[in-house]
Amino acid sequence: MKNVKKIFIVSFLILILIYVTNITSIPNSIVLFQGESLQVNTVFGVNLESEDTSKDYETVQASSDLSYSSKIGKSNLKLSLFGAIPLKDVTVNVIPKTSVVPLGNVVGLKLYTSGVLVVGMTEIEGIDNNKYKPYENTGIKEGDMIVKVNDKTVTCTSDLLNSVNNSDGNNLSLKYVRDGQTIETSITPIKGADDKYKLGLWVRDAAAGVGTVSFYEPSTKIFAALGHGIQDIDTEQLIDIAKGDFVTTKIVSIVKGKKGNPGKIQGTIENGQTIGEVYKNTDFGVYGKITNVSALNIDASKAMEVATRDEIKLGKATIMCTLEDNKTKEYEVEIQKIYKNNNENNKSMLIKITDEDLIEKTGGIIQGMSGSPIIQNGKVVGALTHVLVNDPLTGYGVFADLMIKQAREIN
Repeated sequence: MKNVKKIFIVSFLILILIYVTNITSIPNSIVLFQGESLQVNTVFGVNLESEDTSKDYETVQASSDLSYSSKIGKSNLKLSLFGAIPLKDVTVNVIPKTSVVPLGNVVGLKLYTSGVLVVGMTEIEGIDNNKYKPYENTGIKEGDMIVKVNDKTVTCTSDLLNSVNNSDGNNLSLKYVRDGQTIETSITPIKGADDKYKLGLWVRDAAAGVGTVSFYEPSTKIFAALGHGIQDIDTEQLIDIAKGDFVTTKIVSIVKGKKGNPGKIQGTIENGQTIGEVYKNTDFGVYGKITNVSALNIDASKAMEVATRDEIKLGKATIMCTLEDNKTKEYEVEIQKIYKNNNENNKSMLIKITDEDLIEKTGGIIQGMSGSPIIQNGKVVGALTHVLVNDPLTGYGVFADLMIKQAREIN
């Protein structure tokens, strides 16, 4: 009897977990192209229905598709349990299909964090020659973002250093952000052997890298790049940025990719010309606005429509990328798999390099090519994101519609 009771409790808890996971997986805000259907995976009893009495939307139950309004604009949906218990509101924003100019230029990105990022910790040798760990019992971990000291905003490492050096060894109140939540703690600086006060924390306030810009939308001046986010090299977490610069770069060399050893485009951003500003660093790419169109030689007459997922087919396509002499070229690839319902990450399509010229130059997909626009049948279908380490000819691409939806949120 006891075993039956345990099985029942475990089964009940698993059922609750399934429902909670399903409900939290449905975003509060969804952006759709006009003409695109909304697919919402729900478990039994979880309903998504419209507040609109015009019945533009139908109730969604158990993994069915939601018919959307062809009318451009926002509509409010209600997520409920069995239509009786309200769970949350979902806003659907239907936007018109858009055209973008595919680019493929290699560019430099400079990102500045919203505070200072903790990237490491170390013991401090005090002025008394003893070892100290001021950060112990504070709750602070690698990957946390320190945003305030004694209620003063921290925008860079020098802000934090000044507060610590001026503390005279007194207790400091710190606020840091982890997973979107602000946490408050306190820490006491230790005077080191060099007569300077220290916390034992390694911090960073900026990051830089080289990647490929995917496209430019003339109507909004928005650009999208990389197809994936920029992560901190130490914490491997997405960098929460306050601002950033988008600059020209000069390709120094190309390291060919090999099985088990991805290659890379090596470039320098020193003396780079400012192209625009970066506003967002997301799992689906880096986004901002271009202020210097001439720096990228953008030709608005080469704009193409962004394809919906239903328009993407298995088979031949091309990518655009810059590898030498700052000249952008198209190279042949093959779309081998399409993960049509994937909205969770940037692995939307499986792409294989088939162009012999590109293989000769790079060995396949290499670091720095991320963001190269993928074109099929005269439409932009996505951008390269990752390479498979054990097969440099093969990698992933992200859907262009996911990138456009991310870009539109910066307006």
